[in-house]
Parts: sequence; structure tokens; C-alpha cells
Amino acid sequence: MDKYLIKKPRTQDSSPVQDSSPSSKRSRVDFNLENLPSDPGLRQKISSYHPNNHDEIRRYYLGKGPCRPPHDYPVSYFSGKPRRFRVEWYENRNWLEYSIAKDAAFCFYCYLFGKDVGKQGGGDTFVTKGFRLWNQVGKLDSHVGGVNSAHNQAVKKSEDLQKEKQHIQSVLVKQSNQDKANYRIQLNAIVDCVRFLLFRGLAFRGHDESQDSSDKGNFLELLQFLGDHNESINEVMQNTWKNCKLTHPDIQKDMVNAIAHETSKAIIEDLGNGFFSILVDESRDISVKEQMALVLRYVNKQGIIIERFLSIVHVASITALSLKCAIEGLLCEHNLSLSRLRGQGYDGASNMQGDINGLKTLILKENKSAFYVHCFAHQLQLTLVAVAKNHINIADFFYVVSNLVTVVGGSCKRRDALRDAQFAKIKEDLENGVRRSGQGLNQETNLKRPVDTRWGSYYGTILNLILMFSAVVDVLEIIEEDGLFDQKVESRSIMRSILSFEFVFALHLMKNILGITNEFGRPRRNTQQNTNLHHYRVELFYTVIDMQLQELNNRFSEVNTDLLICIACLNPSNSFMAFDKEKLIHLAKFYPYDFPGTDILALDSQLQNFIFDMRNNDLFLELQGVSELAEKLVSTRKHETYPLVYLLVKLALTLPVATATVERSFSAMKYIKNELRNRMGDQWMNDCLVVYIEKDIACSIDNETIMQRFQNMKNRRRQL
Repeated sequence: MDKYLIKKPRTQDSSPVQDSSPSSKRSRVDFNLENLPSDPGLRQKISSYHPNNHDEIRRYYLGKGPCRPPHDYPVSYFSGKPRRFRVEWYENRNWLEYSIAKDAAFCFYCYLFGKDVGKQGGGDTFVTKGFRLWNQVGKLDSHVGGVNSAHNQAVKKSEDLQKEKQHIQSVLVKQSNQDKANYRIQLNAIVDCVRFLLFRGLAFRGHDESQDSSDKGNFLELLQFLGDHNESINEVMQNTWKNCKLTHPDIQKDMVNAIAHETSKAIIEDLGNGFFSILVDESRDISVKEQMALVLRYVNKQGIIIERFLSIVHVASITALSLKCAIEGLLCEHNLSLSRLRGQGYDGASNMQGDINGLKTLILKENKSAFYVHCFAHQLQLTLVAVAKNHINIADFFYVVSNLVTVVGGSCKRRDALRDAQFAKIKEDLENGVRRSGQGLNQETNLKRPVDTRWGSYYGTILNLILMFSAVVDVLEIIEEDGLFDQKVESRSIMRSILSFEFVFALHLMKNILGITNEFGRPRRNTQQNTNLHHYRVELFYTVIDMQLQELNNRFSEVNTDLLICIACLNPSNSFMAFDKEKLIHLAKFYPYDFPGTDILALDSQLQNFIFDMRNNDLFLELQGVSELAEKLVSTRKHETYPLVYLLVKLALTLPVATATVERSFSAMKYIKNELRNRMGDQWMNDCLVVYIEKDIACSIDNETIMQRFQNMKNRRRQL
């Protein structure tokens, strides 16, 4: 038996799998296409993989292209002179790629098809070791060599691999022009079906996909529907080869993967070489696997703030170091670099925001300009919860409200009694002219259960309690009369609490604040209203506001506070009333890589001209917010007149505000990977999510582009 076919199972570490044959002289590496490293400095030689897998790996890398991440290239010194890799070297060198891990240049085609040729063309320098002699740029051209050099032979082999007509499959199976046209019709119909299902988050397969089954799955039924309503598609599907129906699950996954890759590629092209922030969060899927979602936030070429879902990946551990490795892997896979990162947005978990070993700290050690901003929505939520728990009166109030909802809504019978009592109250008020009737008024309501993680639920609970107070009291009286002994005791305790002067007066104040006009009871204690109003306003309300302000201040670091104060100076409202040149220059100093010393001086001059121009230009007088300012600067081409000011605006807008986009991606995950599809693989789920969430981008990709990528992924039986 051939020695290459005998392999030991792969162990838990990443070491190559050794051949069991004693005559084996080299090791073979098992692989997963989606786990192949993008960084050329981390790749293993093609020869370390099994020969049968070489072409598949080469096609995968050719589909991705050379690794060229935007990066702040580090400086090296040669004879005391600073030198580093330059982006300009990419021009007219489609083979050149850069490794962040090794700070070295590599040859893309020599890695894929090069042979061990000793010192010819640089030997292994551009394949495994990497080229780092930045002071000898001429060696990049000498690596290419003559017409028959090892490099040019590798380029020729890559071109041959991508030409379908030169494949052995094309020689064995001859296709006429009509066969190719029919294959294109068939493939185009497959793409349309896949798009339809992906955009709606529907499942592809059914329980029984046999010809006579009534549950063949959405994909086959949709394909049959297209054939029934299109004669050319029906004719092609009827006459196609039985082994080339393109309905196998592997074909479906390849097609979805092709659409997802093109969608991600379009997002990266829209980002270009600009700065970006990342929004990251983790959640468990239906299979109880920890999934990490990553969203990019950036300002596009039209000056519009964009947040795009990039990917979701399974993480075995949620430690800060594991998450950082996963983030770096995702960014590198899409030719992005941490050096272009200008903001981090997470929730308040300790593994995220820890000052010693948190994720934000690990990234800040590599990039001082990647400022961390705690999600504003989470901060407000945590502040309100903290104040509610730390103030005894507020904690007591919401404790009574929670118990009230539990008792009154504890059974269907009590809920029915509550609805009947409220209906009787509304009917009586309408007859007495207390309430107005009309469309949308006097709708059926119920008490909502408040939840700590959604502070808005407390607002809804209190609002409904005010509207249904009389009905709630009636239900409590029913429970007190007809309930069991324990229920009677609990009901009487709650009745005393909600009919106390303090509770009723608090509801009266909330009613006035919310503008509700109905009456639900009066305080039973005969006390002067001014004295009580002073108590609730000064001793309660003002105290709570002070506690909230203090809590918010504690949750913002000094750096974040300075950033937000400086960014506010860019607000164009009221003819740039908040403009402050000194604070904006201070903001620029937070980004030393983007604003070196000379640019700070130029920024000072540009800001003076900028504010004079803006206040005398009618197009900028009615703007509201920094985002509108960025769009208007681009549309009027003022961003070319004031490039440094526009850079400052982009950096301000790039900072993350909330992680709502990431939370929405988890909602989509629960819709895609539900109880009926709980065995979805990680890559399959990721591809479906990318297209489902970013369907507006996927819609803009034409079928021809998708078909070409699908065709080049593997050797296909038929040609386009």
C-alpha cells in the first residue's frame, strides 16, 4: 500500500501526523480548509500536506489571493538608518504578500507551486523564511528573474490550474457549446434558489429527498417550482446528467460559501485601507457552543457610518487571550490588521474590560490608538440597576412591584379576572365621559414582568400599573377573599403596601410625569402636598439623580471622558457653537500615528480656515450631528480641502457607541440555527449568517461572479 495513504489519527496538538510506515521519510499534515492560516509567515509548506490535497489547498489560497493587510509596518535599522516595508512595493508585483507575524515579505506563487531549487531565485527566502532586507529593494525584482525562472514557472502553473480547459476532467469529458450553455442555465437557477432561501433564513433540506416524497426540502421544491414556470430551466433539468444535478448538500454548501465569500469581499472593499473599530460579544447557540461574533464599524467613502457583520466563530474558551487570538485570526483571514484598529466595543464582562489581562488591555498593548468604549446601552442599564439596588426606597418600591406582578399574574384565572375588572372600569369611564373613545384608544393591556437586563421593562410595568391600578386592587381583594391561606396573607401584605401613602403618592408623581390623566386613587393620609412634594423631589429624586451621575462618572475612564468631551466640539449644531480648536488639537494628540508633529501644526491652520468656512456656508448651517457633517463634507468635496479635519471627524465617528449590531446578529443566529437545525456546522452557520444579515450587500453581487467563484473552488465535472 502506498505509504502516503497510511496515517495515524491526529492528536490534540497541532503537530503533523506521522506516517505509520517505517520507510516514511516525511510527515503529512491533516487540514481543514477554513482553518488554513492566511498569514504567509504561519503557513506550512505545501509539500507537508498529502499530494492528493495539494490542488485543493492551492485553489483555496488562489481564491483568497495574496495576503496584503493594511498595517503600520514596524521600522528596522540598517547601518543606523530606519527602513521598513512600503505599500508602494505592491504595485506591479501581484505576487508579493506581507506577513505581520514575521514582518517579512513572501512570494505567493512560489509558495503554492515552487520547488526546492537551492539558492536560485532566493531559495526558500520568499517561501518559508521571508524577505526582510528593506534596504535592498532591488532583490524583489531579482527574485522574479528571467522567463524560465522558478518564479515565472510557478506563475505559469497557477494560471494553468485556473484554466478549466487544461484540466484532465475536460479531456475525459467533452462538452459542446450547447452543453456549456445548458450548464450555465442550470447553475444560474441553482444560485437563484440558494439566494431565495438564504435571504429568508430558510432551511435547505427536508426529511426525505426522494423523488416521490412530499417533504423533499425547500431547495428541491423551489428548484422544481422554477422548472414548472420556466421551460428552458425545466428542459435543462430534465436532460442533465444524473450525476450532475447540483442538488447534493455539498454543492449547496459550496454555493453558499461562494456567496458568503463574495459578500465579505465586498465589505472589505468598501472599507478599503481606512480605519475601523470592532464590536465583539459572545453567546451560546442552540447546541450549547460558545460563539463569538465580530462586527466592523467604519466610515465609508461617502462619509456614512457603517456597521457590518464580518463573521461568527466558535471559541472553545472565552478567556481574553483566546478571544484575542480568534479576533486576530478573523482579521488576518480578511486581510485586516490590528494596526488599523481605532476602537473596541464590548460589554462590561471582566474578560473584556479587565485593566490587567482583559481583552481591551491585550489589544491596547499592541495598538495604543485602539481605544475601548464600554457599550453605552450596557452602561446606562448597569447604572440604573446599581442605583435601584443601592437606594433603599427605590429598591423597596420595585420589590413591591415585582411581587405584585407575580401574585396578580400568577395564573390564567387571575389574569382573566384582571382583564374583566379593567374592561368593566373602562366601560364605566366611557359611560361617565371620563375617557375618550377612538381608534387605538383603550386597548387591552396587561402587567409586564420587569427584568433587570431590560430596564425598559420596568417602565412598561409601571405604566400599565398606573393604567390598571383599580383593576389590580379588585383582583387582590378577590384573592384575599377566595384564595388559600398563604395566598390571602401574601395578598393582604401587598394590598397594604400598594395602598400606603408613599406608594400611591409615588405613582401620582409618575402619572404626572408621564402625562396620564386617569384617576386610580388618592393618598389616604391627610398631609400637606407641598411637604410631600418637597420630600420626593429633594430627598428622593435629587438624591437618585446625584447617585446616577456619580455612577456614570465612575464607569467612564479619564481617557474616555476626554475623548467624548473633545469629540463634542465637532458637533455642527447651532452654527458649530461647541467648536473649540484647542480641544480638537488635544483630540488629535490621542492618535500620534495618524497625526505626527508636523500634521498637528497643519491641523491648527486647517481648523482656523475650516470653522470660518463652515460658519459662512449655508449648506452647513442646519446640520445636526457629526455624522451629517461627515456626509456633507464628502458631498461638497470639502474633505479634500480639509483632509486633516476630515480625518479627525472619521476617527470620532469610528469610535463604537453600542453593541446593538452584535446583539442583533445573535438574534439572527437563533433564527438560523434553531431546534430543528441544531446540527449545523460552524462554517455552514457562519456562511448562512453572513448572507442573511448582510443581504443588502449580497443582493448587489451578480450571479456570474458567484458562479465563477463556485466553479474555481474545486474541479467540476462540467465547464462554464
